[in-house]
Amino acid sequence: MELTLLGTGAPAGLPRHGCPCAACATAVGDEARAATALLVDGALLLDLTPGAAFAAARAGYSLTGVVQVLLSHPHAGPAVEFPAGLPAPGRVPDGRELALISGHRVRAVPLDSPGTGYEVTGPDSTRLLYLPPGAAPAGLTAPAEPYDMVLLDVLGRPSALAQLRATGAVGPTTDVLAVHLDHTVPPGPELHRRLAAAGARAVPDGETVVVGEYHAVPDLPRRTLVLGGARSGKSVEAERRLAALPDVLYVATGGTREEDPDWAERVAAHRERRPASWRTAETRDLPPLLAQEGGPLLIDCLSLWLTDAMDSVGAWDDDTWAQGGRSALHERVEALVAAVRATPRTVVAVSNEVGSGVVPATASGRRFRDELGRLNAAFAAECEQVLLVVAGQALPLRG
Repeated sequence: MELTLLGTGAPAGLPRHGCPCAACATAVGDEARAATALLVDGALLLDLTPGAAFAAARAGYSLTGVVQVLLSHPHAGPAVEFPAGLPAPGRVPDGRELALISGHRVRAVPLDSPGTGYEVTGPDSTRLLYLPPGAAPAGLTAPAEPYDMVLLDVLGRPSALAQLRATGAVGPTTDVLAVHLDHTVPPGPELHRRLAAAGARAVPDGETVVVGEYHAVPDLPRRTLVLGGARSGKSVEAERRLAALPDVLYVATGGTREEDPDWAERVAAHRERRPASWRTAETRDLPPLLAQEGGPLLIDCLSLWLTDAMDSVGAWDDDTWAQGGRSALHERVEALVAAVRATPRTVVAVSNEVGSGVVPATASGRRFRDELGRLNAAFAAECEQVLLVVAGQALPLRG
């Protein structure tokens, strides 16, 4: 099957008309996107959006060969135009299959939100799945046969991609294309970086792709360290990198602190951000988790792990530190680093970058800063990707 993306943007398009935001101001050229509409082999049109006929003409296609127009959006979707000569738009009832004279078969996929998803099988037996904005399939069961291509709202609904991966509907060879792109994510390099972190890609409006054809998408790094200062957005960045993966275990190293309302508020904010499907483990015993087979780990954070490790070896007392505390701590760090080196799991770890701040006034404070710097450097050496987050912006240091 050949698929021409007449538009790849959100229903309001990108840039949004009259919107003064920075993302809309910079959405020019290939980063400008009309509302998402797909032309399959010149015969099937998925979503009839404003300007579809002109978009097809710009891409070198005509809509005169279209035999079926199907809508995916709920009633609040984009305005519909009816170019002369096109079949009247319709919608396939959930679970029903439609056979077209072009040789394509279309099955309506039930969703967990208003709208209709479509599974399209071409005459060559390749299969694609198209989902409307903010939607995920409902009632998926494993194991599922992987699609050749999936088009969905990757950044607006990453849990949908995680669900498809969990059932096997998205496999290692599935080409994942992001559509319904909105101004909530900056265009340009940042957009493509976030998509690559989810194992997906975006193409400009008007591009034609071949379903089932191999496209190189950056492999998801197996080990990532996310560094940043206080309130830099490092935890949000770490969570974002695993949002499209299933079976994530969130490893909270901070534990609980009785009679500390500020700490309770921080913990609650983290929990509210995380997908409901994620599991949580409150532990500082990291090597056993790293040694186990299983889903991805998000470790937040190494600085709290180090605080507990220094507590346990008496590192805050100068005499204890000099008489064995230093070597005991370094043994713990070496064991953690060795576990990261050997882990079979996908790991994203968060840590504080404290080397650029004010020099601590106490010897114990300087000791913690120095040991955290050494831990970060040793952990980073075992990671395929290292990021530094500054003011919410992720700067790649490696990978």
